[in-house]
Amino acid sequence: MLCAISGEAPQIPVASRKSGTVFEKRLIEAYIAENGRDPVTNEEISTDDLVELQTARTVRPRPPTLTSIPSLLSVFQNEWDALALETYTLRQQLTQTRQELSTALYQHDAAVRVIARLSRERDEAREALSKVSVHGQPTANGDAMQVDSPGLSSNLVAKVEATQEKLSKTRRKRPIPDGWVTADALNSFSLVEKSNPLYAGASSLALNTRSDSALVGGKDGKLAVYSIIDKAIVQEMDVGSGSVTDALWAGDWIVASTSAGSVKIFDRGSEAANFSSHAGEVSALALHPSGDILASVGIDKSYTFYDLTTSTVATQILTDAALTTAAFHPDGHLFAAGGVDAQIKVYDVKTLTNAANFDSTGPITAISFSENGTWLASAAQGSTSVSIWDLRKAAVIYTIDAASPISALRWEYTGQFLAITGPNGLCVQQYSKSAKEWSEPLKSAVPSVAIEWGLNARTIHCLDAEGSIITLGSMGNAETQ
Repeated sequence: MLCAISGEAPQIPVASRKSGTVFEKRLIEAYIAENGRDPVTNEEISTDDLVELQTARTVRPRPPTLTSIPSLLSVFQNEWDALALETYTLRQQLTQTRQELSTALYQHDAAVRVIARLSRERDEAREALSKVSVHGQPTANGDAMQVDSPGLSSNLVAKVEATQEKLSKTRRKRPIPDGWVTADALNSFSLVEKSNPLYAGASSLALNTRSDSALVGGKDGKLAVYSIIDKAIVQEMDVGSGSVTDALWAGDWIVASTSAGSVKIFDRGSEAANFSSHAGEVSALALHPSGDILASVGIDKSYTFYDLTTSTVATQILTDAALTTAAFHPDGHLFAAGGVDAQIKVYDVKTLTNAANFDSTGPITAISFSENGTWLASAAQGSTSVSIWDLRKAAVIYTIDAASPISALRWEYTGQFLAITGPNGLCVQQYSKSAKEWSEPLKSAVPSVAIEWGLNARTIHCLDAEGSIITLGSMGNAETQ
């Protein structure tokens, strides 16, 4: 008597009233619970239709696979293979768990470091704010210091975009202006004029080729407009406490920064605006190509943008290091600031996000964007070389050995010539697009702390440590500006 479902002798046999067939009780009950029908006749059936049969207890024979040594060895081999596979799987899971644990620990450590850095920067910002509230003077237009304030207004962003679109389209096709200086002309440059000392210890020089005048700032808080034609000071302004750290022309306006942390704007010799956004010395100024946005950087680790159309602070952003120098890209969409941490930090002007960081050998002392739109020149404290960075590759593509410490750098309008100056003299480096090589058309022993190109680059104006303005040019082409 065999079960109709399993084909084996049933342990507890039962018979179906519907079909009269014998089944193993547990199997037929499970089948009825799932299907509700007799598996033989397919008639509806319930457990009440099952009749338990009384039979002698049947001893189940041993499975045939364990009745011989070869079959036992086969079973043992299968069990060993299963055990080996399970061990391998466990090892894989252990390795994966270890990797996940290592990643979690690394992320935790990184998070702790970030939190520590942010806490430190927060404390420094709070300290800076407390210094401003205790020692600072109120600004002329009531602007208070802002740290990590909102981004630029939509009007300024639109102005940045329009300026970039306008300038970037014509940059590569822009011809060299008529009458522009040549390498042969630079070879003949020599000392043409040297003024009397204006301000001892002066370090800032800004040239206005339209009015043939230069700005010179002194350590005693004096700022002068020097006429190159008349060879005399035609206007003098007092910036207040502290020394003048930088100065520039914004159209007909004069902008000056001081070691006391203020940025002042003068119109026709009178103070038109005064900003005290920085908690400490303002290191450098930069003017956007549109002429409507001014930037300042300071030792308080922040950079500030000003809207010159409304004479207000547009935004102030805190960085991770004291800043020493600044410059806008010729198209106006990038802003670069050099820091004491040996980094040049490049920011997107529209979003104020950090676009790139270039690592140098020491605190940055000078940076200058090339008018070709792709190069940036930089110099570091204690170094005698100038690094030429390619913004597209974010790497140094050429190094110029100036053979002496470097105080200032300045590209001219065409992007051919780079003027380099320092306490031991100055030189001009030329890059030839056709030959794809560098040359040095001018080298002079004139020491200076700042340098500017004159009209059509036919003269070079320098400022020495005594505060004298030195003019270099061809003797037969003494500039009349």
